[in-house]
Amino acid sequence: MMNNKVVLAFSGGLDTSFCVPWLKLEKGLEVHTIMVNTGGFSDEEAQKIEERALELGAASHVNINAIDEYYTKGIKYLLFGNILKNSTYPLSVSSERVFQAMAVLEHVQKLGAAYVAHGSTGAGNDQVRFDLVFEVMAPEVKVLAPIRELQLSRKQEIDYLQERGFSFSWEKAKYSINQGLWGTSVGGVETLTASGVLPEDAYPSQIKTDKPLRIKIGFEKGEPVSLNGEKGSPVEIINKINSIGGEYGVGRDIHVGDTIIGIKGRVGFEAPAALILIKGHHLLEKHILTKGQLYWKEQLAGWYGQLMHEAQYLEPLMRNIETFLEDTQKYVTGEVEVELRPYHFAVLGCQTKYDLMSSKFGDYGEANKSFTGQDVIGFTKVLANPLKIYYSVHKDD
Repeated sequence: MMNNKVVLAFSGGLDTSFCVPWLKLEKGLEVHTIMVNTGGFSDEEAQKIEERALELGAASHVNINAIDEYYTKGIKYLLFGNILKNSTYPLSVSSERVFQAMAVLEHVQKLGAAYVAHGSTGAGNDQVRFDLVFEVMAPEVKVLAPIRELQLSRKQEIDYLQERGFSFSWEKAKYSINQGLWGTSVGGVETLTASGVLPEDAYPSQIKTDKPLRIKIGFEKGEPVSLNGEKGSPVEIINKINSIGGEYGVGRDIHVGDTIIGIKGRVGFEAPAALILIKGHHLLEKHILTKGQLYWKEQLAGWYGQLMHEAQYLEPLMRNIETFLEDTQKYVTGEVEVELRPYHFAVLGCQTKYDLMSSKFGDYGEANKSFTGQDVIGFTKVLANPLKIYYSVHKDD
């Protein structure tokens, strides 16, 4: 006989709060909640989430810190690939979900639960990202999604909770904020149309200074390891740059893209560390990698980002591309200087002992040291030969 345990991915918001008593009272299930932190919650916030879950009737609750794993298995490769979806979005939130789902799966297996539940609606990407992990890794576990299944309005959810004695404050925030280590998404009425503009106060960080600031970021084998000469783990460096960048309002933009379920989506985001690190890392690579490496990295990284966005993290090809990306980082070591100003940052330059822009062979536009002008004339004749043949054959076309 199937047991009655259900593990609910719990954030403490209205939707997942509704799910606790509904699963318990209407479905007769023993509800075990879990909050997986990928950089969006402080210890104090995590404690409040646990208290709310237990007050709502959860049989148990756990807070899982998955930040380091999220960096090691996800963010690191997004950085190695300089991945910006549609040349804009660093996959700030979309890259988190699979790691959250995997942590939930581990808890389901630990408890031997027959059910798993989440608070996703039927309109977005997250439901697919979550469901797919269980469809592939644990098809015997039944997925429940009360909000998707019941299609209740916000008022109906609040009424249900209040009727059962839960009188939390459910004032709807004007903007939907999803925060994580690699950035924060911002949704509101303005992002529902093509022309809406998010106001300054919609963003989680506010500008605190207009004085230009220069920072130096150290990389070792493609990973950030220091800020202004002070060593730190990649996660620590990311958090510090997020804090500094937030004071200048940098890393903001609007992403417009195609959802997994086939509709267009529009969302604002603020990702200071992601954008600064990607641009700085990319500059370092331009000096260190060969023309061929840069070209093929761009092709494969773009596909990697697409797969990550569309819930295909478990696709073996992802591991193949990760192997390639990691191998390209062997010499990506050096220091990058970045200047921050309100709403803007600029990557100024870099220093690395692996710089292929070596004056030993010549200075671009000035002089060369490894061949003569006559060599260039001969080289150009050889390079032109296939085109000369083509145009001699098609001269009348």
